[in-house]
This record gives sequence, structure tokens and C-alpha cells, in this order.
Amino acid sequence: MAKVNREIVIVEALDLLDEVGLDAITTRQLAKRLGVEQPTLYWHFKTKAQLLSAMADAAVAPHAAAPPPAPGADWRDWLREHTRSFRRTLLMRRDGARLHAGSRPGVGDMERIRRIVAFFVAAGLPEHDAMMGMFAANRFAVGSVLEEQADAARDLEQDEAIGLPSIDYSAAFEAGLSLILKGMEVAKAGTS
Repeated sequence: MAKVNREIVIVEALDLLDEVGLDAITTRQLAKRLGVEQPTLYWHFKTKAQLLSAMADAAVAPHAAAPPPAPGADWRDWLREHTRSFRRTLLMRRDGARLHAGSRPGVGDMERIRRIVAFFVAAGLPEHDAMMGMFAANRFAVGSVLEEQADAARDLEQDEAIGLPSIDYSAAFEAGLSLILKGMEVAKAGTS
């Protein structure tokens, strides 16, 4: 029997996700992949939901490790690049948006979120609008990637046959993100 730890389980689970997709992942398949008995996984994760949560955290770790905004940076440029980074990170994994959807920030994430909100407030945005703008941008990124990844599995020939135009997901994402930023600019101008 192979010796496994929590990190190895997560790495192998993410690789399995990329191979079979979120709907097809089972703890039985994962245990077989790791060369262990299924109950061994429950030593590290009591439930499949805990495993999926750990997988979601690991999948977005490259984005979460990005530095917070520097004091005095342009808030619009920072939020635009931050949201683009989040989108790119979600797209790195098959079903990345579905895996992340519904996840909640951890204790360590909350301090980072507070620093980001403080950065927006220092730039002149009302605190509530700063929080809602961040929330909207992040949820927009998840929704955009969710649709993009779902459409990747669709029959594009059938879409063409009925005259459904193809979607430029990057352009649609940029347009939506610009609208969110414009809304935040209006909120900022309302406090000046």
C-alpha cells in the first residue's frame, strides 16, 4: 500500500478532475489511482465535500498568492488585472469554475480581503461599494468561466446549423468587467 498525505491526495484529485471532469470523480477512483484502500482517504478528508473544498482552494492557490495592491496603485487597473488573473486560474482546470462555485473564503483569506477593501476605500470608494464591486467582479469571473467551460463541451456544429453565433469569451469577459468598473466609478463619484 502506498503512503499518502493530504497534499498528495489533493494533487492526484486535481489531476483526476482534469482527466474525467467533476461529475465523474469518485473517491473509489481516487483511492485506486493512489494505490490505497478507499477508507484511507477518509483519514485525510472526512467527506467528499471536504475533499472538493480542499481541491478548490488548491486550484485557486496561484491566484490567491498574488500580492495585494500596492498603496497608491490605480484601483481600476488593479481590479481589472486581479479579475483577469482569477479567470485565468479558473480556466487552468477542467470544471474549474464549477469546483470553485459556492466556496467560501477561509480565515487566512479574510485578512487579505480586508486589506483590499481598505485599498479601495483609500482610493475614495465607499466601503460597501468596494466590497460589492469585488464580490461582483469575482462572481462575474466564476459565471463567465462556468459558461465558457460548459460551452466547450457543447456540439458546436449543431449551434452553427441553427445559426447560433460563436462567442468570443475573452471579449465578452472584458466588456462585462468594464461595465462593473464603470459602475464602481459611478459609486466613487457619488461620494466626491
